[in-house]
Amino acid sequence: MLAVVTISWRPDRGIRQTVLALGAAGLTVIASGALLDALWLLAVGVWAVIAAMVIELVYRP
Repeated sequence: MLAVVTISWRPDRGIRQTVLALGAAGLTVIASGALLDALWLLAVGVWAVIAAMVIELVYRP
């Protein structure tokens, strides 16, 4: 017998919001690091964007 599975899993919404927030924060930090000429801010922003991309790839619904 074949069961019908609905995709209404609530944590997917939370993961999506986390990815968007982390990506937006990373891009904001990258922009401020570029404006202030601070390499450490650029590095923190790049790592935040990388983390958002990894989370998106791992938790893709």
